[in-house]
Amino acid sequence: MSGTRTHPIFTIQPREPVSERRIAHLSRLAARVRELNESVVLTELPEEELDEIAAQAEALTARLRTARRAAPPVVTNGAGGIMQQLAGPVNGVLNPIAPPCEVQFLPDGTVRSEFTLNSVYEGPPGMVHGGVSAMILDQLLGMVADHNGTPGLTASLELRYRRPTMLDEPLVAEARIDRVEGRRAHAAGRILNTEGKPTIEATAMFIMPM
Repeated sequence: MSGTRTHPIFTIQPREPVSERRIAHLSRLAARVRELNESVVLTELPEEELDEIAAQAEALTARLRTARRAAPPVVTNGAGGIMQQLAGPVNGVLNPIAPPCEVQFLPDGTVRSEFTLNSVYEGPPGMVHGGVSAMILDQLLGMVADHNGTPGLTASLELRYRRPTMLDEPLVAEARIDRVEGRRAHAAGRILNTEGKPTIEATAMFIMPM
């Protein structure tokens, strides 16, 4: 589900509120775990040290599990009632596997994100996994539909891989609404490399539930 505006089909069970202070602390923890993910992928430590670190990680996991929520926290922005998925897999600040995709809503209606992906997201050697790129674009396309006031579920997503999307290189992803036909919103997006050339282009259609 990409669209997240409050709508009957998007109704979720009531969740306990989470304060801005707690979000800040959880975000800091998620950022450190995100760094840990990359360190695990790239480490050259001796095996005995890896076993020691694995035991420490197990102990930390057990400690965190002593107090658990029933579901990930969300917050709802006052303007427009848009629900923000704090633990979403693309730009969730509380999700350690989420790429660092901070999203901007531009005055012209475009949704834009600048980010760099590391080895955790590798597909072919030195390149971003195509599924990761698709996930990022699906998220932005859904967000631009929502921002346009035409939220919906992803009905179709078409991708065209133009050239490799490289790791450890600044990237820009952007999405815009092409047209709206009744309950259907058509959006287009792309990822650009450092030369401003598209590495992936995408089109999607979102259908607003009745």
